Amino acid sequence: MSINLDGVAVFVQVIEAGSFTLAAERLNLTRSAVGKVITRLEDRLGARLLHRTTRSQTLTEAGQAYYDRCVRALAELEAGEAELESGHSAPRGQLRVSAPIAFGHHCVAPVLFELARQHPELQIDISFTDRAVDLVEENIDLAVRIGELRDSTSLAARRLGIQDVSIGGSPAYLAKHGSPVEIDDFTGHAGIMYSRGGVVSTWRMHDAQGVEHELQVKPQVSLDDVQAIAGAGVAGLGLVQLPCWLMARYVATGELVALRERCGVRPLAIHAVWPKTPYMPLKTRCAIDALVANLPRVDLD
Repeated sequence: MSINLDGVAVFVQVIEAGSFTLAAERLNLTRSAVGKVITRLEDRLGARLLHRTTRSQTLTEAGQAYYDRCVRALAELEAGEAELESGHSAPRGQLRVSAPIAFGHHCVAPVLFELARQHPELQIDISFTDRAVDLVEENIDLAVRIGELRDSTSLAARRLGIQDVSIGGSPAYLAKHGSPVEIDDFTGHAGIMYSRGGVVSTWRMHDAQGVEHELQVKPQVSLDDVQAIAGAGVAGLGLVQLPCWLMARYVATGELVALRERCGVRPLAIHAVWPKTPYMPLKTRCAIDALVANLPRVDLD
């Protein structure tokens, strides 16, 4: 008995993508080419797998049964490749990574650059975005996320650290307006605030008794990018509340002075996440291990 897998991966991709057009984009093929692959597959099997219209396609009863078996078969093949790959001493192939913009540039990318230098056969592709990407939908091998994990049923995760925040200002601003330390001292000070969709965030801090207070700073400028907030703070437009790993960089250069360090009321967890599979590819495992080993050096915990 001979097994012909020609067209199987394309068929599965069409079903998972939901359309011939999207499947074609993912496979770097034309829509016409994908359609011809499916037609040849149906001809070879002697069965119609899809009900097709100009706008959509649905599985036939035979198509559903065949799809279920194809998914299991491809999963076994992927697991077999991963098993073989684990026998190699060095990671190889393309690793697609998604990371938050500022954290990715400052913290994630340097670690992965070093990993690429160590392993010439590993090709790393990094996408910088603050959007929570769909790893399966967008074919991402690994993502770094800050905050609550909302899709933990389909993803595996490993904790990398905690992101807390510090408050500071430029030497020029503090020389002119004073250096607040206690909660009441911040009242009336100009603040460079984070905003999203026109909603400006507030700054909150615990007092010595552990009671949470909202700081009464005056929103001078609001921005939706943490790197831009840091730049406005360096320019002396007001106080800034920044992640500790970013504040530390500006404190080291003397561009900012930290007034209250690690003062956030709700520090955020940082995780590496990846799609759940029977076996983890060596390239993914090496990247996660590198992040675990090196991110603490940038002052996460």
